[in-house]
Amino acid sequence: MPGPGAVRSRPAPYDARGPREPGPRGRCAEAAVRRYLDRRPEATVVALGEGLGTGFWRLDNGRLTWLTVAPPETAAVRRILLPDGPRRRTVARAAADHGWLDAVPEPRRGVVVTAAGVLMRLPPPEVRALLAACAERFPGGALVFDVLPRRSAALARRCGALAGGRWAAPVRWSLDRAELPRVASAHPGIVAVRELPLPPARLPAASLRRPAAYRHRVPVLRALLPLVCEVRFAGP
Repeated sequence: MPGPGAVRSRPAPYDARGPREPGPRGRCAEAAVRRYLDRRPEATVVALGEGLGTGFWRLDNGRLTWLTVAPPETAAVRRILLPDGPRRRTVARAAADHGWLDAVPEPRRGVVVTAAGVLMRLPPPEVRALLAACAERFPGGALVFDVLPRRSAALARRCGALAGGRWAAPVRWSLDRAELPRVASAHPGIVAVRELPLPPARLPAASLRRPAAYRHRVPVLRALLPLVCEVRFAGP
């Protein structure tokens, strides 16, 4: 029996429509998805590794289909907090398990895949295999991903080692800007690879006096920042 002074707690409701404005990388990726949906409004958006992300409510045009692909443990939690809807469901698969490709309905209507923080955690052969599978299965589709430059990836691995390996997952795949054209070698169906420009950070006025506000303007610092890239697949 709890004592008279005990506080009875209950889980707070999870509000998917709450204020969860993404950072510059997230806004950049979502802008790319919006542009794709402008051309193909009934496309399927596949959000790899989305976890409890709420992109559907920011991007929904009333016609798209949304698939969240997450490992089984994460998918189970998401289904409780964000139950599937008529045009939105969760697929319990790892990103590297290509079984999720079979869950995409009517690829001919268009498919745009997002992979925020996902590809950089995969070994390079699995990255190439995933790109090739998407190019093969989703003609006319696109894939938007972020990746660390090699120097930043090495720093991330070093910091992870110093922290005793307690970081979520090691960075296994990295890419410098000059290497972007090599991504197309994963499959002949990849017809375009480009870096997307990041939107300006939404900083308070006081923050503009801090060095971080100018990192995009300094070449040395810009070379360390993650890239947001878009891959286009051949097709209608």
